[in-house]
Amino acid sequence: MELYALVIYDITDDGLRNDIAAFLKAQGLTRIQKSAFIGPTTPGNLRNIEAGVRRLIRGFSNVNVQIYLLTHACFNSRIIIGDLRYEEGEGGGIIT
Repeated sequence: MELYALVIYDITDDGLRNDIAAFLKAQGLTRIQKSAFIGPTTPGNLRNIEAGVRRLIRGFSNVNVQIYLLTHACFNSRIIIGDLRYEEGEGGGIIT
């Protein structure tokens, strides 16, 4: 069964927010909004994402990170209102 990880966060510290974004990109996720990433995952990769986020936020307060696991059917049944594309500088990410 194909799975997707949806990671959303609310982080006020600029450095931590950038570190989280870079980490999620390195894990193969694509930015779909300023504080939201999604991508295909495996149970092992999901554990790596969770462990990495926990490590990065250690010692910070006022941090909220949520990770949702979606099946392929759930992902495909999403409703998109507005633009599907999030431009991130050059070569923005697109989820189709």
